Amino acid sequence: MTTLRETYKSTIVPKLKNDLGLKNVNQVPKIEKVVINMGFGVMDKNSVATHVTELTTIAGQKPAMMKARKSVSNFKLREGMLIGAKVTLRGPRMYEFLERLINASLPRIRDFRGVSGTSFDAQGNYTIGINDQSIFAELDPDKISQTQGMDITIVTSTHSKKETRQLLLEMGMPFADKDK
Repeated sequence: MTTLRETYKSTIVPKLKNDLGLKNVNQVPKIEKVVINMGFGVMDKNSVATHVTELTTIAGQKPAMMKARKSVSNFKLREGMLIGAKVTLRGPRMYEFLERLINASLPRIRDFRGVSGTSFDAQGNYTIGINDQSIFAELDPDKISQTQGMDITIVTSTHSKKETRQLLLEMGMPFADKDK
């Protein structure tokens, strides 16, 4: 079975080079990194530890903890409190995570009709919001005490929404509006 990385190098790069009319292989858009962000808000330490463990299991790498920069009394937030965690994946782990996300996790979402085709920013990056971490097969559904959402940002080397969309389509991203 070929991996997503091998498929990208052998099939997707020549196809994108031809379709986009590029002269050099180095001009072909590529995925530079994937950032998984899980915001906790104000939670007790046990819940935070549970979510950090889940994020570690999903990503295969220990997350960086994000702390509050300032205190906000209306939110019962103090400076230095843990409010989130993020993981930046590159290289083989990134391709392995994307393969699991596209082929196994996204289809497990209830009533899934595809991901939004409009979640691109001006720099050509794509962000997916996931409401429930239980779509990942690595987690045991019986051990999940509360649902937690996360954002997955795919950072690409191109600054064009069209090129990013075409790259993700070739990789198998299930967009809801494939004809556009």
